[in-house]
Amino acid sequence: MASRTSSHQLLVLAAALALVAGLFLLPKGIVKPKEGKKELSQEAARTANRDNGAAAPSTSSVDGAAPNGATPEQPHMTVAPEQRREIGTLLAKYMAERDPNAKLRLATDLAVKYKAVEKFDSAGYYYEQVAQARPGEQAWQRAADAYYEAFSFATTEERAKQLGVKTREMYERVLKNNPENLDAKTNLGMAYMAGDNPVQGVTLLREVLAADPKNEKAIYNLGILSLRSNQNDKAVERFRELTVVNPDNANGQFYLGVSLALTGAKEDARKAFTKAKSLSTDAGFTASVDEQLQKLN
Repeated sequence: MASRTSSHQLLVLAAALALVAGLFLLPKGIVKPKEGKKELSQEAARTANRDNGAAAPSTSSVDGAAPNGATPEQPHMTVAPEQRREIGTLLAKYMAERDPNAKLRLATDLAVKYKAVEKFDSAGYYYEQVAQARPGEQAWQRAADAYYEAFSFATTEERAKQLGVKTREMYERVLKNNPENLDAKTNLGMAYMAGDNPVQGVTLLREVLAADPKNEKAIYNLGILSLRSNQNDKAVERFRELTVVNPDNANGQFYLGVSLALTGAKEDARKAFTKAKSLSTDAGFTASVDEQLQKLN
């Protein structure tokens, strides 16, 4: 489960941004070359939301009417009864604990448990409690990364904006501790895209590339921005750059294929899609590649 979540992380994030800013990309399905902005927004809206957004999480955030805790907001993820019981027990201990140090240990345990069941906003909440008590770059980054995960899977404009605010707040604290943390700066830039200042997001991504010209995440996200703003030639340039930096970046190869197809370079697109398919064993990803290859015929 962890590897699958990781493989789709960048893909799903852009869906939230497309929903909010009209710029971005995809959920579990992949952006289709012939889709317009309206269709892309509709596709983004179908992405599964992994979090309910409770300010102070409770067992209800992992319970559901469906068997094994599956909920309409989280159809792809089930929470085993044993996991729900573990979280419930930890929550009861956390609420009853009066010793500050013991309470922080329980908060960390809760964050780990919530992360394991992909309730990322709840994980962020408890990591944030720890960071507030014991601030520092790593503590704030754990909270920021968890909120960023939740932000990545948001399916509504309101939800994305709420989680975007928390994500920005946490990463700004990380950067206050270490302004050279490029991963935090990149994720902060992406979070700005979902707010009222997308230009600030672009600025941050460019700052990352100025410091690290081979930063894959920054190149990728600027490529997506180009794709979403119909700058297809620029998108080709960005994704070519990414695949030079790392030829084994499956998402980069895929979007190189998408951008090439949009410019009419079908044979080059076919090569990029074929390369992308060879780099991933994920069934959903492979199906998306096959769909794009069929459209080139």
